[in-house]
Amino acid sequence: MRSAKEIWEAAKGALQVQVNRANYETWLKDTIGVSYQGNQFLVGTPRAFAKEWLEKRLHSLVKKTLINVIGQDIEVHFQVCPSPSRVFDSQEACPRILDSPPTRSPSPKLNPRYTFDTFVVGSSNRLAFAAALGVAEEPGHKYNPLFVYGESGLGKTHLMHAIGNQASENGFEVTYASSEQFTNEFINAIKEKRTEEFRHKFRSTDLFLIEDIQFITGKPQTQQSLFHTFNELHNANHQLVITSDRPPESMPLAESKLQSRFEWGLVTQVQSPDLETRLAILYTKADRQKVLIDKAIFEFIAHRCQRNVRELEGSLNRLIAYTKMMRKTPSLELAEQALQDKTPDNILPYTPTPTSILNAVADHFKISSDSLKTRARDNQITLARQIAIYLIREKTNYPLQAVGKLLGGRDRSTVLQSYQKIAAKMSTDPVVQQNVNQILTSLPT
Repeated sequence: MRSAKEIWEAAKGALQVQVNRANYETWLKDTIGVSYQGNQFLVGTPRAFAKEWLEKRLHSLVKKTLINVIGQDIEVHFQVCPSPSRVFDSQEACPRILDSPPTRSPSPKLNPRYTFDTFVVGSSNRLAFAAALGVAEEPGHKYNPLFVYGESGLGKTHLMHAIGNQASENGFEVTYASSEQFTNEFINAIKEKRTEEFRHKFRSTDLFLIEDIQFITGKPQTQQSLFHTFNELHNANHQLVITSDRPPESMPLAESKLQSRFEWGLVTQVQSPDLETRLAILYTKADRQKVLIDKAIFEFIAHRCQRNVRELEGSLNRLIAYTKMMRKTPSLELAEQALQDKTPDNILPYTPTPTSILNAVADHFKISSDSLKTRARDNQITLARQIAIYLIREKTNYPLQAVGKLLGGRDRSTVLQSYQKIAAKMSTDPVVQQNVNQILTSLPT
């Protein structure tokens, strides 16, 4: 009777012609047949991520191939073994076949309180919520990548952690990192010569969640590493989820191909919640804390905090803490006292318009605002026009196509190039920095 090692070597020979060379070299070459008992066949693999990849991607093919080699129906299991390159005389060197794989616990970096059940859905975030839920249920098959953008405090982090928590519960491997963490680990991997370990961590996971991607601007080496990470994960149908405070088109990236890849799947925005959503958030938070609060108090807080969910929740928590300290029942009077030193959100600061920015730029450069809309290529007018485009995008979030129309009918790509030039120079060119700062100072407040 053939040993497990001999059977597996024969199976590997058959598998070698059924999968591409890269997959064979990466996932199958270093495996070995460990045991064959009854109808149970155990395959040893050197690394945990290889075991998981074989279970999810090649299990059916491996089983079919082994059945053909052995000539009878079997069940195939994979286990990580300390030294799968040598023959095992006993089961001591490799764990026995488990009745069921161990349940993978959620990543410790994911906040367990951030789930889909605790996320309040409204018109401002409904599409982002539906897309996130779809990604969590079927990673790699829907909206890959999923790119969620919006201002701080609107729920991007909540959705990202909800995806990770649910996917982890469903048995998927999740890797989460902020763009700063990704950059730091990349730099340390180069310094400490651990680039292979770095690649394995970020390129073998089922879901890669990366937050605040806007902070990789101005870091070309990090962008290049992320570009290759993106390609490997996407080609393997592994899911990527990205958050940012701006859409991909507004990110001045040295690796321009990375920007286009961000737009491959679904780009969706979370916006400031409307009144109904803000009230629903307050009701939900108060209910979880088991605090009875009058509707008038909720409306008072909701009208004061119109733009930021985080501040909305913070105001509620402040009121609850204040009433406990005063040992009184929450009331409208107490709410006014608790929040009296907080500026209401509905008294918004002045927001510059595209026209006011054009006028300020023209005044600064001592040219007419109409000259910014012409095709003139004078150096001063060109610089002024590029700065105007940059400021309009930064201060108004005006769509690129609309900016181009405002400036004499320029196309979207021309506007984007102008924006990226000034964005790049803001960290390197003191003359550009001075011009921009002076224009900003001249805008009304």
